Amino acid sequence: MRLLHTSDWHLGRAFHRVNMLGAQAEFIRHLVTTVRERGVDAVVVSGDVYDRAVPPLAAVELFDDALHRLADLGVPTVMISGNHDSARRLGVGAGLIGRAGVHLRTSAAAAGTPVVLPDAHGDVAFYGLPYLEPALVKDEFGVEKAGHEAVLAAAMDRVRADLATRAEGTRSVVLAHAFVTGGAPSDSERDISVGGVSSVPAGVFDGVDYVALGHLHGSQTLTERVRYSGSPLPYSFSESDHRKSMWLVDLGGDGSVDAERIDCPVPRPLARIRGRLDDLLADPELTRHEEAWVEATLTDPVRPAEPMARLCERFPHTLSLVFDPERAPGEPDVSYAGRVAGRDDQEIAEDFVAHVRGTGPDEHERTVLRDAFDAVRADETVREVAR
Repeated sequence: MRLLHTSDWHLGRAFHRVNMLGAQAEFIRHLVTTVRERGVDAVVVSGDVYDRAVPPLAAVELFDDALHRLADLGVPTVMISGNHDSARRLGVGAGLIGRAGVHLRTSAAAAGTPVVLPDAHGDVAFYGLPYLEPALVKDEFGVEKAGHEAVLAAAMDRVRADLATRAEGTRSVVLAHAFVTGGAPSDSERDISVGGVSSVPAGVFDGVDYVALGHLHGSQTLTERVRYSGSPLPYSFSESDHRKSMWLVDLGGDGSVDAERIDCPVPRPLARIRGRLDDLLADPELTRHEEAWVEATLTDPVRPAEPMARLCERFPHTLSLVFDPERAPGEPDVSYAGRVAGRDDQEIAEDFVAHVRGTGPDEHERTVLRDAFDAVRADETVREVAR
């Protein structure tokens, strides 16, 4: 069975101030063309179809168009909801849509109920594990501690239990939206940490033939059977070195996996340039970036006049301007942005306690802070779903 694995469309999302809806529509056309021309038997979409729980109308219309195009092909599609989606909204009409061959899996309760598709070698069972917010699904799975690994492990127990009841030789595909250990994140993914832990080990998925992951925006191979497709478009400059693609996966009759990357259309390349303003404007090596979307980091000791206007004269698609002035050796970095760069909310809060009190928080206080951040994030998730 030939599968096309994609994820993280984020319909409705902009790239800085650039509306990406046209590029997203071009990706959908490319997806449909690939399905038709490469003889795809099933499409899997591993979450974050939309960029937010209540997407703009134009994004909903594009998704509706995508559903019609996929249904018209007569090729089954299996989709799950991600942490940016409202599972309840995305799942509205799932029963009716399923009759057209587009199977939406947005409920944690259905983790062990697969979409079964046959081929010449027998059945392939597709299990959809939508994003599982631990605080919201721990009771469904009967786990005491609300953590990503615990709820995913419980969901996979249901998958393996169902698979054990099926005919010998039934192959299995799991769609999951999660941060799996070994994956490389980018700046454009929403933090899903619970208790200071965001990732789960790849071993939680043992026992299935292929795991189609979503959430991380870079295409990655964790094992031959566990892969991220990545997002089809860039959503931060941290993705400037990404090759945006989908996985074309041939699942053999014996469960073997052979995968090929299918490149996605690139609306415009990304470039990160760094240096003093006058040097950036004169450097001939930067000519290749003149038509790219540009993030420029200026290192001038003194902020130059009208830097964005001057940059745009040479790089008209400059979208982001960062200041990181050169400092003399031993001179302290007084930039707040520099102090918090790469640090999560927990670490920033602990630094604040140390700054105000003179000593950092003890283990009990760290736990209180962690629980508070987890509670706020879970409450925000509940509010998004309820809107």
